[in-house]
Amino acid sequence: MRYVIIRDDDTNALTPVDCLERLYRPFLDRGLPVNLAVIPDVATGTTMPDGKPEGFLLHKNGHGDCSLPIGSNAKLTNYLKSNSGYHVVQHGYRHDYLEFERISSSDAADRLDRGTRLLQDAGFSRPDTFVAPYDKLSRANMLEIAKRFRILSTGWFELGRIPYSWWPQYLMKKSLSRPHWRVGNTVLLSHPGCLLSYTRSYTGMLDTIIQNLNQSQVTVLVTHWWEYFRDHHPDEKFIATLHETASYLANRRDVKVVPFSELTSGNLPLN
Repeated sequence: MRYVIIRDDDTNALTPVDCLERLYRPFLDRGLPVNLAVIPDVATGTTMPDGKPEGFLLHKNGHGDCSLPIGSNAKLTNYLKSNSGYHVVQHGYRHDYLEFERISSSDAADRLDRGTRLLQDAGFSRPDTFVAPYDKLSRANMLEIAKRFRILSTGWFELGRIPYSWWPQYLMKKSLSRPHWRVGNTVLLSHPGCLLSYTRSYTGMLDTIIQNLNQSQVTVLVTHWWEYFRDHHPDEKFIATLHETASYLANRRDVKVVPFSELTSGNLPLN
């Protein structure tokens, strides 16, 4: 059996319910769990290095607050809680640019705890999974995350960034060519890039996904809800590709789509 974890990043207090419903109803109706990496207190002024606003702020509409907690959008939180196929995981705190790479470990500890409280205050269960904004983490902040979460999902791991005490496990993982590994009680997951992205060719996108899941028993499939609605217009071809992916995953008998939380049981392979 092969396992797929669907990870959609950047849901926040400004995310319209209609966007998530349009994208993921075919998954929910097929019983395919969707892990939403939720920003607990989104920074409304976050920009990329070129000065352009982050894509997940496309519905800001001149909102003046410097940050918005997820619980401020009752329509969104009620929608997520009423659909059991959604699984909320923690995505940074405010999602400032390179948030958990540049801040100190003491600041990171504070942001991690505050973010968890905001998710719980909004009515969600305490998250067991942390998703790193921009797939970037400092060595010290990895340790703070491992103290609090059972699962860390990021793009990749490299020797120069991981805590020194993790080096033996990391070198073992590398020697065995495994994408995922474990340190103590924390599962460390990598992913093969954002295979569902508007920056890739839609032609053959599903074939690339199939190729990657055939190479690993556990594949984290990453996408971003806002990429399907750039400039406030739905990208119909891209949405159709996402829904084609849902159909494929549902119909393939040797593939099971699971939430992150299923990995904490220890029953799934890490290779």
